[in-house]
Amino acid sequence: MRSSRHFVAHYSSNVIAALAFGATIGSAGAQAPYTVVMSGLENPRGLAFAPNGALYVTEAGRGGPPGPHNCGANGAGEFRCYGLTGAVTRLWKGEQSRVVEGMPSHALTDGSTAGGPNGISFQGTAYIALGLGGGPELLEAFGSDFLGTLIHMPASGKWKVVADVAIYEFEENPAGGPLDSNPFGVLAEPGGRLVVDAGANALLNVAANGSIETLAVFPSIRNPTPVGPPQIDAVPTSVARGPDGALYVGQLTGAPFVPGLANIYRVVPGHPPVVHCSGFKTIISLAFGADGSLYVVEHATGGLFFPPNSGQVTRVAPNCARTTVLGGLDRPTSIAIGTDGAIYVTNHGITPGIGEVLKIGP
Repeated sequence: MRSSRHFVAHYSSNVIAALAFGATIGSAGAQAPYTVVMSGLENPRGLAFAPNGALYVTEAGRGGPPGPHNCGANGAGEFRCYGLTGAVTRLWKGEQSRVVEGMPSHALTDGSTAGGPNGISFQGTAYIALGLGGGPELLEAFGSDFLGTLIHMPASGKWKVVADVAIYEFEENPAGGPLDSNPFGVLAEPGGRLVVDAGANALLNVAANGSIETLAVFPSIRNPTPVGPPQIDAVPTSVARGPDGALYVGQLTGAPFVPGLANIYRVVPGHPPVVHCSGFKTIISLAFGADGSLYVVEHATGGLFFPPNSGQVTRVAPNCARTTVLGGLDRPTSIAIGTDGAIYVTNHGITPGIGEVLKIGP
């Protein structure tokens, strides 16, 4: 399916680079009562409910052992190795079970900060974004036909590629700049599958036949600090459909991850994205509640880069007023809202073997 693999590329900031800074292991704070409902996960990434009420979490895996044909360096200078350790795990009637294994994954040699199965969303059955986090040279180093794609996973678990997001970036480069693809967030709807490519700084629509079109690109930001590059990549990460019918996209930004620079954008196809709410640091997941409130996961808060155990869940009102729901999280990566109003969020999101899903509320 790959139309070409011969490019000369540089790399821009993306979620994979972001996940690599300052990995720590911590515990959640106590602003709201919570329980651990899933544990032992390998770099948990996306969360979504299936139509039958089962909760699914994607696991980016732990990469693979170093070898001459499966390792390479990304734009952040990290040495990463590829393996088939990604997975999908389900919580159903209180029982946790792996339903799919052997999915593509790459990680640092200690298995941390993996890239692989990222966002998941259901339209009948599941659609999953498989991350990359680099350019064509990294894809060639891994020798994978699947990283950087959108896949469809039916109930049988036998998934297949429905769109090659990375090749679209390498050939079309809708936002301009260095070639870099990292499909991260996905929203499956009847009219198409919306994919946030964090590396490409773009929101894409994938039609039923697999064709891709660009819905929005997101601008870089002037770096107000002397640390890092003069311009910081936008790095969109997540997309949700709002009660008003518009799309809302959360932004992580790139290094040095300056507090206050990340935005929530409102996107109406055919129009440029506009800032809806501002003043965040590292948005990595969004979900709307039944009351119209927008729940936001920040991968970290506080100073530059990633202060330990500073991830949090925030409720954002339509007027952008914010209330912290739960802080003290260790690098959370995703959120989902249950039909009963309970909030589910990942914890220890960049660490193999100790990832969790927390349930907040009823």
